Amino acid sequence: MRTTSEKFFHIKPENLNCAQSVLKGFHNELNIEQNEIDDFRAFGGGRAPEGLCGALFAAETLLAHRGKSSIRAEFAKQAGDITCFKIKKNAKTSCNQCVKIADELLAKKLEI
Repeated sequence: MRTTSEKFFHIKPENLNCAQSVLKGFHNELNIEQNEIDDFRAFGGGRAPEGLCGALFAAETLLAHRGKSSIRAEFAKQAGDITCFKIKKNAKTSCNQCVKIADELLAKKLEI
C-alpha cells in the first residue's frame, strides 16, 4: 500500500515541503529519484511558478510528464484557490490539506 504524501510533509528527519511531499508520496509507483525530490525544495512556500501551491505544482508536473490532463480546476474547488498566497490568505485550507488534496487528485487521475 502506498504511503500518502501528507505523511511526508514537514516530518523529520527529511522535513519535506509541500512540493517534495507529493513527489515522495509517489516515488515508488512513478520511479521518482531522490535528486528530483531534492530539486523540488525550491518550489515550496509559494515559490512555484505563477505562485502556484507547491503541492499542486508537483502534481501538475507529474501529470504533464505522463501526458495527463490538469487537476487545477478540481484542486481550486477543494482548496479554495490554486496559488499559495490566496490559499494562505483565506486560511480555509492548511498546507497539509493542500498536500492531501493534490495527492488524492493525482492518485485518482493516474489510477493508482
